[in-house]
Amino acid sequence: MKTSSVLYRTGRIHSPADPHATALLVTGGLIAWLGADADAPAYDEVVDLGGALVAPAFVDAHVHTTDTGLALEGLDLSGTRSADQVLDAVAGFAARLPADAVVLGHGWDESSWVRQQPPGAAELAQAGGGRLVYLSQASIHSALCSTALLAAAPAAVHAPGYDDSGWLRRDAHHVVRGIALGSITRAQRGAAQRAALQAAARLGIASVHECGGPGTSDETDFTGLLTLSRAGGVPEVYGYWGELLGAAKARELGAVGAGGDLYADGALGSRTAHLRESYLDGPDGGSCGHGYLTAEQVRDHLLDCAEHGQQGGFHAIGDAALSTVVAGLAAAAAKLGLERVRAARHRVEHAELVDRALIARFVEYGVVASMQPAFDRLWGGTKAMYAQRLGVARSLQSNPMGAMHGVGVPLAFGSDSPVTPLDPWGSVRAAMWHHNAAYRMSAGAAFAAHTRGGWRAVHQDGHGVLVPGAPATFAVWDTPAGVTDRGLPVLLAQDPDDRGPGDPTPLPAALRTVLRGQTIFSSMDQ
Repeated sequence: MKTSSVLYRTGRIHSPADPHATALLVTGGLIAWLGADADAPAYDEVVDLGGALVAPAFVDAHVHTTDTGLALEGLDLSGTRSADQVLDAVAGFAARLPADAVVLGHGWDESSWVRQQPPGAAELAQAGGGRLVYLSQASIHSALCSTALLAAAPAAVHAPGYDDSGWLRRDAHHVVRGIALGSITRAQRGAAQRAALQAAARLGIASVHECGGPGTSDETDFTGLLTLSRAGGVPEVYGYWGELLGAAKARELGAVGAGGDLYADGALGSRTAHLRESYLDGPDGGSCGHGYLTAEQVRDHLLDCAEHGQQGGFHAIGDAALSTVVAGLAAAAAKLGLERVRAARHRVEHAELVDRALIARFVEYGVVASMQPAFDRLWGGTKAMYAQRLGVARSLQSNPMGAMHGVGVPLAFGSDSPVTPLDPWGSVRAAMWHHNAAYRMSAGAAFAAHTRGGWRAVHQDGHGVLVPGAPATFAVWDTPAGVTDRGLPVLLAQDPDDRGPGDPTPLPAALRTVLRGQTIFSSMDQ
């Protein structure tokens, strides 16, 4: 049976094989040819690009797909700026729900409020009409709970992180989260997953890395998402199952690695990231957060991964947690040999407070740093949450993506959605305009981290570049601000004074997303 071919022509193709190419031919899911329109070989179908840019599609290297879908369709609190606004939003949302429904909301961030005091459990109970109310903070590592939810979770009362105010962290948060999310039916979860993946495709994202595991998502949720991905028509999902010594379980579930959200610590927003020096704010002044793993546990997990042929990885944000992880890597290398550890491409998610010595260890052990440029955009600099929690000096040293890239640390960019929104071009721009000028990246380097870097992180080295013989995975872009002489969209304002979080330059919009030759999103025919 003859395989049909599709010619994409009259565009601008971002390709190292031919920087002047205006057309490419797709056959059997692969790029069969690229070059000038006039030189195109025979084809069965044609797509007129109308001058649009064609570039490798994005990979979002850290996503919580079900949570993203629920946030897209649920109560979005990211725009609230006070406790009263949160309560008003809860009351308005709850009024439209059945009496026995659970109110699920996400995205509040008290660090941006003038009065940084969130509403209490009793206030949430009143606003929610007596319903169970669960409102995850932007980091998803803590949540506000109504009195009804606290009463439904007696095990939380004696767990670390419990507080009568209703703002729960650590183990107590895991208990109430399980109860709140347990109210969601499997059908609702499936719909949320599909909504999230379709949203990703509309943004030019052709693949996501799902970070699941105990306390984050259950096994049925995880396997259901992988099944949805395999059915086609949506971005490709690579799953990570974050369970300590769970390499065999990860392989059984269909994961590509035993990592992702395997927590070495918590988050800066919840003051649970594990630091060498204490937090500067909060009721528990002097706290350094919490480390959830020892170096010995890290070592044993990596040895378990080696035994079962799995890539390993850890969630580690604070410098103390990162020190624990690299100590475990060193111990694993002593057992397995350095080259075997390097070949596994073990991952660290977030890696926010990483100094030069830790960066050197990342290089030594071949660690992939899965990072989120939007973290610096939203919370970095001299006045936002990092400065409040850590002080200005430590804030400006956080998320040193440019420094890591400069010495050869493999980077894979993502969003941690719904912690920050799916926004690939926004992430590229954030990496280009880090609050610390020493850590800024070029557009090409940041784009590569968000495309080819994501594929390399899952050992798919032939993906993420448009050359003959490579998978035909790309996006077609409308570029309202134009294209640079290097073949990428203009993302920063011409005037340096306009650059930064409020940069007015319009970002590209996806017109079509193609995964291995199959269109998973298109607005070009509408």
